[in-house]
Amino acid sequence: MKTDALLESQRVRADIRAGRYTGSSRGMAHGFVQCNLAIMPKAYAFDFMLYCQRNQRACPVLEVLEAGDPVPRRLAPTADLRTDCARYTIFVDGERQGDRTDISDLWRDDLVSFLIGSGITFDDAFERAGVPTDRDRWVLRTNQPTEPAGPFKGDLFVTMRWLTPQQAIVATQVSARFPFNHGAPIHIGDPAGIGADIDNPIFGGPVGPMPKDKTALFWACGVTPQSAAEAAKLPLFIVHAAAHSFITDLRAESLMTP
Repeated sequence: MKTDALLESQRVRADIRAGRYTGSSRGMAHGFVQCNLAIMPKAYAFDFMLYCQRNQRACPVLEVLEAGDPVPRRLAPTADLRTDCARYTIFVDGERQGDRTDISDLWRDDLVSFLIGSGITFDDAFERAGVPTDRDRWVLRTNQPTEPAGPFKGDLFVTMRWLTPQQAIVATQVSARFPFNHGAPIHIGDPAGIGADIDNPIFGGPVGPMPKDKTALFWACGVTPQSAAEAAKLPLFIVHAAAHSFITDLRAESLMTP
């Protein structure tokens, strides 16, 4: 764990911690696993873990920290989850508060942190395989229900990408090798087939007419567990802000299946 490439992940986190970088994690520390972050009181952690276990395509948990511990010792032992995401979103009793770049003053001994695999992780593999990742990508709500656990329930969210048929084949083959980062697409073709709401995208801007030479592919999305936790109206719930994922020291290739 002392290669220059690994030091890049640490360098990016150091820049974030020092406030020198506050932008999106997309395109940063290519080749390293990025994670969705969810932090909540311990009283809700078991039910949330159960929710993730029941909905693994959308919620592939990579690490769960001990209550009160902000250091992800398995994925990034020099990191601090209180400072090392470029932006955090805070919910109190289900109501969104102002975003922050540091949550140290909100930290409590009963907070449990979950790191959940993100599809941003395989962007580097996509680009090396000739699949573009810088455009034609949205996050959408579907009408497909997830399996509930305790107070956690809600609809499945997906990431939609428009790709040419050849790119779609390659993207399916590549992403299938990342089962801990949502894996292969869950649907290809008509958004109506999964009730995807293309009129009201969560992220990505308005969805215009799809070019005739492209098709839509849909991957399970880490917004799913965030939405379920937000809807549960927890007294305190902290997540990374959209597109500001936590960057780990784990090489993406280490999670690839043969």
